[in-house]
Amino acid sequence: MSTVTSSTSWTLPGLQLRDLTFAAPLDHADPTGAQIEVFARIVTADGGEDRPYLVFLQGGPGSEAPRPLEASSPGWLGRALREHRVVMLDQRGTGRSTPVGPDTAVPEGAIPGAAALREATASQQARYLTHFRADAIVADAELLREHLGVRGWSLLGQSFGGFTTLRYLSAASGGVDKALFTGGLPTVGPDMDDVYAATWRSMVARSEQYWARFPADRDRFRRLADAADAGRLRLPDGQRVGVERLRRLGHMLGASQGAERLHHLLDL
Repeated sequence: MSTVTSSTSWTLPGLQLRDLTFAAPLDHADPTGAQIEVFARIVTADGGEDRPYLVFLQGGPGSEAPRPLEASSPGWLGRALREHRVVMLDQRGTGRSTPVGPDTAVPEGAIPGAAALREATASQQARYLTHFRADAIVADAELLREHLGVRGWSLLGQSFGGFTTLRYLSAASGGVDKALFTGGLPTVGPDMDDVYAATWRSMVARSEQYWARFPADRDRFRRLADAADAGRLRLPDGQRVGVERLRRLGHMLGASQGAERLHHLLDL
């Protein structure tokens, strides 16, 4: 059984929200070892206090759960709230859960001789990050389910959340009433290396199409890359943006109207 370290309730128009932070083992195989915090927000429509729970498993990986502004934000929320109370789980390492980053503190005793991930060896860092996979996310959700006294709840998996949902079904199906997927299913047939090779070829083609459409952006991006390489490119919170992080903007080319959004960003 998990220990809830904080619980607060507040409201939005037509919605009741309960914020919970609970303790969870960094390594669920060592429940008495180093501990982290996991955050969840339970969203309930007015009058829906007795409805069953639906857990939203966020995509990414590495993204926090959505932050509702109203019953229709995000777009699927209103429909879900007609039949459920929705649990927005900040998966460990994201949002208000214990974060992961080179300069963030690691739990006491998690990495001998290191107070932050940057101070650890590469092998220590890799071992630490193994505790932030889908199997641990599922175990965290089970701690929350037990705390709430819920026999079973439903799952909604989006993108990476779909893979997490499959892990949930394989490891703790007794806690699941039903599972809904909007993406994130493993391939049947092709090897993942083949999938990523095809993705690489597609991104090369989209990049060349982008430069042909917006040729001036190539020089803009090169100037940004030079600034990033020299350590002069920083986010508003002071974080340094390296070249590798800058190149991740190419991810936008995989989305609808992503080329236009990237062009507007580089145009600033």
